[in-house]
Amino acid sequence: MSFTDFQSFIFELEKQGELIRVTEPVDPELEVTEIAIRAVKQGSPAIVFENVIGSNVPLVINSMASMKRLEIAIGRPPEELGEEILSFVQDINPPKISSFWRNKKTLWRLLKIRPKKVRGAIVQQEENKYNLNQIPVLKCWPEDGGRFITLPLVVSKDPKDNTMNMGMYRMQVFDSLTTGMHMQIQKGGGFHYQNAEKLNQPLDMAVAVGGDPSLILASIMPLPEGLDEVAFSGIVRGIRTPITKAKTVDLNVPANAEFIFEGRLQPRVRRLEGPFGDHFGHYSQADDHPVFEITSITSRKNPVYPATVVGKPPQEDKFLGDAAQLALTPLIKIIRKDVVDMWAYYEAGFHNLLVVSVDNRYEQEPLKTALGLLGEGQLSLTKTLILVDHDVNPKNYKEVLQSIRKNFNPESGFHLLSKTAADTLDFTSGTINRGSKMILDATSRENVHNYISAIPIPGNLADIIPDVYAYRFISNTLLVIATKNNGRDTLISALENPLLSKIKMIVVVSDDVDINDDENLIWGIFTRFDAVRDVMFSNSKFVNIAPVYSGVMGIDATWKEGYQKPLVMSEDIIKKVDNNWHLYTR
Repeated sequence: MSFTDFQSFIFELEKQGELIRVTEPVDPELEVTEIAIRAVKQGSPAIVFENVIGSNVPLVINSMASMKRLEIAIGRPPEELGEEILSFVQDINPPKISSFWRNKKTLWRLLKIRPKKVRGAIVQQEENKYNLNQIPVLKCWPEDGGRFITLPLVVSKDPKDNTMNMGMYRMQVFDSLTTGMHMQIQKGGGFHYQNAEKLNQPLDMAVAVGGDPSLILASIMPLPEGLDEVAFSGIVRGIRTPITKAKTVDLNVPANAEFIFEGRLQPRVRRLEGPFGDHFGHYSQADDHPVFEITSITSRKNPVYPATVVGKPPQEDKFLGDAAQLALTPLIKIIRKDVVDMWAYYEAGFHNLLVVSVDNRYEQEPLKTALGLLGEGQLSLTKTLILVDHDVNPKNYKEVLQSIRKNFNPESGFHLLSKTAADTLDFTSGTINRGSKMILDATSRENVHNYISAIPIPGNLADIIPDVYAYRFISNTLLVIATKNNGRDTLISALENPLLSKIKMIVVVSDDVDINDDENLIWGIFTRFDAVRDVMFSNSKFVNIAPVYSGVMGIDATWKEGYQKPLVMSEDIIKKVDNNWHLYTR
C-alpha cells in the first residue's frame, strides 16, 4: 500500500495494531517526551494524543519508531528499494531492449520521480485558521530554549539555478508567526540561503508538517546535492508526489500535508536559537541562526500534528536513519565498486561512526576508498571511519572489533585528519563546525602480523590503575574503563602500564555511561571525543615531519568541561509519567 497523506498512514497503523489513541490530558512541555522515549524503549505502538493541553489539534508521536511501521510506510523493507535500483542500473549497462523489459516494474517506479501538480489541495482547505501558539509544538527537554517543531519538511529553491530542496531542520518557535531555522552544515536549504544572501534577497521557504511517510523519509536521506527530495519521494512511494502552488511564496508544496507554513528568510537576519536536546544525547549550544517569518498558514480540515523526539539513543530517529541508509547504501556501489557494504551507527549519532567493508584489491586501496567517501556529501561529516574486509559485517560491532584485533596496526593503519569540517552538533573540538577525523584501516594486509589470540587482564584493574570505577574487556580487543575523575590521567596510566601492553585499544568513559549496555557504551564513546585532542598511543615518534604511532591506542571519551550537558529529564516529569503510565498504554 502506498500513502499520499499522513492520516491515511496512521489509520493503517491503527488497523494493524501499531497505533493507540490516548484521551487523557497530556502536556506538550516535557511530558510527551518522557512518554515517547519510554514507548520506543518498550517497543510500544505509535500514539495519538487527542487531548493536548493548550491545543485542540491531536498530536502524533513515534509514527515511524519501528522497522515494521517503516515497512508499512513505504510498502516494503527499505533495503529492497536500493537493491532494486542497483540491479536495474547494473542490468541496463550496456542498454538492451531485453534488459528494459526485464526491469519494467522498476522503470515504471523510476518514472514516478516527476511530481504531479494538483488544484484544490487538501492542505489548503483552511487558511490562517491556526497560528503557532494554537498547535501542540513540543518543548522536549528541561533546558531547551523553547518549543521546537521537530518533524518539519522545509522546501526551498536555489535562487541561482532554481533547483529544489526539501530538508528537515528544527524550528524554535519565537512567537505565533516567527521561528528559527536551524540549518546545519552541509544542508541544501543552508546552501540556498547562502546564495540568496549573496544576491541580497530574501529566500522563500515553505514548511510542510505532516507530509506522507515517503516524503518524511526522503527529506532525511543524504541524497546528492541538487537531487530534489520531493521528486525522489515518488520513487520511494511508487506514486507521483502531489504538489500545489503555495499561496504567498513562489514554491510548490506537498498538496496533502497537514499544515503548510509559508514565509521567508531575510538576508543577514539572525536570532539566538537553542539550546536544544539533540540526537547526540546532549544539548546543542545556543547560537545565532536565520529567522523564518511566516506569511501564511494553510491546513487541511481537522489536521493532526506529527512530532518526533530526539535524544540519547534509542529514539525514533534510529529507525528513520537506519531505513534511509538501508535504502541508499546499495546505490553507493554504482560509483564506488570497491565498497561491499557500509553502516553508520545510530548509537553514535550516525556521523560519528561509519564502518565500511571493502574489496582490498591492491596496496592502500582501502585508504583511497575511505578518503573518497569522506568527500561525498554528508559522509564528509563522518568523524570515525573504520575499514574492514569484504566478508566482515559492518553492522556487527563485535565482528568489527575482531577485525581490529587481527588487522589493525597503528603504524600503517591509523590516519588522522585535523582541521576538517565537523557536524554542527559535535561539540568535542570546542569550535562549531570544525573538528578532526580518523581512519582505522582494519583490512587484512601482508605486512600486518599482530594477531593475538588471548590477552590476560589483571584480576582487579583498580589495583594497578588509579580512579577505576568499573571496567569491561570486549572481544579480547577493547578495554573500557569508567572513571569519576580525570579521564586523561587514567588513560595515560593505563597506556603506560606494561601489564596492559598487549591490548589493542583502551577507552576511558565517564561514570554516567553504562559500560555493560552496548548501545549506551557506543553512545558514550563516540559522542565525547575529538580525534586530535583525545586520541593517543602508548608509543609515538616523528619520522622526518610525520608522526608515527605504535603500541596501544587510547581514547579519552570522558565528559569534559566545555562540553554540552547530557540530556536528563526532570524528576517531577519522571514521577508524573510513572504514576500515569497505565493511562498511556491501555
